[in-house]
Amino acid sequence: MSEPAPVIAVVGGGQLARMMAEPAAALGLPLRLLAEAEGVSAAQVVVDQRVGDHRDLADLRAVTDGAAVVTFDHEHVPTDHLRALEADGVAVRPGPDALVHAQDKSVMRARLTALGVPCPRHAVVASPADVEAFGFPCVLKTTRGGYDGKGVWVVRDVADAAEPFAAAEAAGVQLLAEELVDFRRELSALAVRAPSGQAAAYPVVQSTQTDGICHEVVAPAPDLDPDLAVQAQEVALRLAGELGVTGVLAVELFETRDGRILVNELAMRPHNTGHWTQDGAVTSQFENHLRAVLDLPLGSPTARAPWTVMVNILGGPDPAVGRLYDGYPHALARDPRLRVHLYGKEPRPGRKVGHVNAYGDDLEDCLERARHAAAWFRGDLGDESE
Repeated sequence: MSEPAPVIAVVGGGQLARMMAEPAAALGLPLRLLAEAEGVSAAQVVVDQRVGDHRDLADLRAVTDGAAVVTFDHEHVPTDHLRALEADGVAVRPGPDALVHAQDKSVMRARLTALGVPCPRHAVVASPADVEAFGFPCVLKTTRGGYDGKGVWVVRDVADAAEPFAAAEAAGVQLLAEELVDFRRELSALAVRAPSGQAAAYPVVQSTQTDGICHEVVAPAPDLDPDLAVQAQEVALRLAGELGVTGVLAVELFETRDGRILVNELAMRPHNTGHWTQDGAVTSQFENHLRAVLDLPLGSPTARAPWTVMVNILGGPDPAVGRLYDGYPHALARDPRLRVHLYGKEPRPGRKVGHVNAYGDDLEDCLERARHAAAWFRGDLGDESE
């Protein structure tokens, strides 16, 4: 009798873990989930699950017992706990020495600067006077814990700095000041790397943020200078190797108005700017992440169509508009090629509850189709759009 496939433990029950389940099932790879609560997004589709706290070492040991490897839906597991799991003999991917660069922005900035990777001007600041010395306007970020626009403030004078310092003190973290970059647009370069050193880079995409939340992604980034695209991919691949990343690395970038790229953020997990790959690439970021953490040969990151557009479905202002499921008859009938991915989450204003992908030969057509569908699910369109 053949040996069963190795178990992959996944910490975190959000939509990223949920979207790992589909390629895992196709590959016959069993997942085991540490969910933060009953019925969260991934817990609805992963059979082998337990509820626990990612900050509790006993819960982490329970979910990784007998697993071949552990990976993550988010980057918030304490690095000391990850080192303890490694000491237990668990393969932690990405490992704590890599993951700390996505957990702590000051550590990330220091390492990237040492590597000569272009970044915004930055400094750790301890007081509003430090911020004034750094120079206004600037961006203040908590070094740990921020995401989707949380823990980020644009400050233009000393008075604006009061709220960020109060928030940082309450959270017990430092603040990082960064220059307010005059950028043309935001880009994202995704790379995936296996422990053997095999790596692959996806096409560089353009992302649009609304209130700090990724709203729309266009793959590939329109009108991007080919040399700049290659440079962005090289940065992602180099960082994956230098930082020892296993799995997906997302490098969020600014394209400046004078034609440079600056690294804004890092994420070491499947990323919102890579959701287009589910339907627009030969191998999705989720499948390649699973292949990488098991050190299997990686799949092709090549695009399937000239253009793919991803638009997030966010909860609207009125949660009583109706079930997200009620959006299917119109959206699917209007666009049979549309791909819809819902997360099993209760809609709340601004909450990511799903996304749509539209692909094809014409960018404007893809944009219209994806934007219309996302707006329809959100409840922004009335019967006149039929």
